[in-house]
Amino acid sequence: MAFHGHAAVGGRITVIKYIGSKRALIPGILEIVGRFDDAETVIDLFSGTSRVGHALKRSGYRVLSNDHNAYASTLARCYVQANREEVFADAERILRELNRLPGKAGYFTETFCVRSRFFQPKNGKRVDAIRDRIAVLSLSPELEAVVLVSLMEAADRVDSTTGLQMAYLKEWAPRAFNDLNLRMPDVLPQSRYGKGEAHTLEALDAARLLRGDIAYIDPPYNQHSYLGNYHIWESLVRWDKPEVYGVACKRLDCRERRSVFNSRPQFLDAFRTLLNAVQAPILVVSFNNEGYISRIDMESLLRSLWGGLGHFVVVENDYKRYVGAQIGIYNPDGKKVGKVSHLRNREYLYVASSEPLPEALESGF
Repeated sequence: MAFHGHAAVGGRITVIKYIGSKRALIPGILEIVGRFDDAETVIDLFSGTSRVGHALKRSGYRVLSNDHNAYASTLARCYVQANREEVFADAERILRELNRLPGKAGYFTETFCVRSRFFQPKNGKRVDAIRDRIAVLSLSPELEAVVLVSLMEAADRVDSTTGLQMAYLKEWAPRAFNDLNLRMPDVLPQSRYGKGEAHTLEALDAARLLRGDIAYIDPPYNQHSYLGNYHIWESLVRWDKPEVYGVACKRLDCRERRSVFNSRPQFLDAFRTLLNAVQAPILVVSFNNEGYISRIDMESLLRSLWGGLGHFVVVENDYKRYVGAQIGIYNPDGKKVGKVSHLRNREYLYVASSEPLPEALESGF
C-alpha cells in the first residue's frame, strides 16, 4: 500500500480526565493509519474516552468503537456515532433547558457529596436534577449520548480528584467551588467514509463481530479496572442508583465485572486469542513498558500472527506518567503511604499487517 498524507491532525477534543487517554499518541496513530491509503474503516476495540476514535473520524475515517463499560460506549456514541448535522440543533436546545434547572438533592448528592466528597453538594444537586430530567425526556440514543457526555464532562470540570475515582482529595480542589455548567461536546459531521458505530461488547466478542481495514487495539495494561477508576461515570450514565461500598462509594459490580485483561495470569492467552480473532488485516497496538507483557513477548506474539507470515514495526515514545503516579499514594485520611517509583514510561505503537508494510513504515519515521 502506498504512502499518502491522509491523516492530518485535527482539532483537539475536550474529554474527561483519564489515565488511559492517548492524547499524546494521537499524532503518531494518525500518521501510521495515514500510511495505508486504502483504509476507510477503523475498529477501536477498547475505546475509553473515544479520543482516538474522534481524531480518526475528524480525519475522515469510518470508526467502529467498542468498550464494555456503559460510560465509554456513551462517549463513543457521542463522539464517533452521532453526527453534528443530525443532533446539534436539538442538543443545543436541550442543554439550554437543562442549564436552567435548579438543583435537587438525590442519589448522586447523597452518594458522592455526603457519603463521599467527590463534589460540592451544590453541584451534586445540579447533577441529580439534570440527570433525572434526561431520564424522562425519552431522547434518541445518539441525542441522549450527547447530552449525557455534556453532563459527564461538566461534572468532571468541578470534581475534587487527581483524575481517578479511587479516592477524593482531602482538601477541596479549587475547581470544585466552580458552578457546574453544561457545554456542547465537539460532535463532528459524518466522516467521508460513512457513519460510525458505538458498541458495548466484551472485546473478544467485538473482535469477532466488527470488520474493518485497520484495528486500533489499546488494552488495559495492569490490574486496575477502568470501571473501578471511573465508577461515578458508570453510575451517572446507567442511572441505576446501585448499592455502593467503601470510602470511594464504588458500585458493587466493581467487584464482579472484571476484565481478563486486568489479570496478569490471564492476559497473554486472552490477548493472543483477541489478536487472532480481529477482523482486520492491519493492527495498530498501543502498549507500554509497565504492562503485563514485555516488548519482547509482544513482538513474539505479533510475529506469530497470520501463520508467522505477517510484518510488523514498533514506534517507541517516552512520556511523563499520569499525575497520580507523580505525587505518590495517599490513604483516605490524606496521609502519604506510598512513594513515587518513576516519573516516565515508554509507550509503544506496534504496527502489524498480513501484507508487507508501506516502505515509509518499514524504514521508520
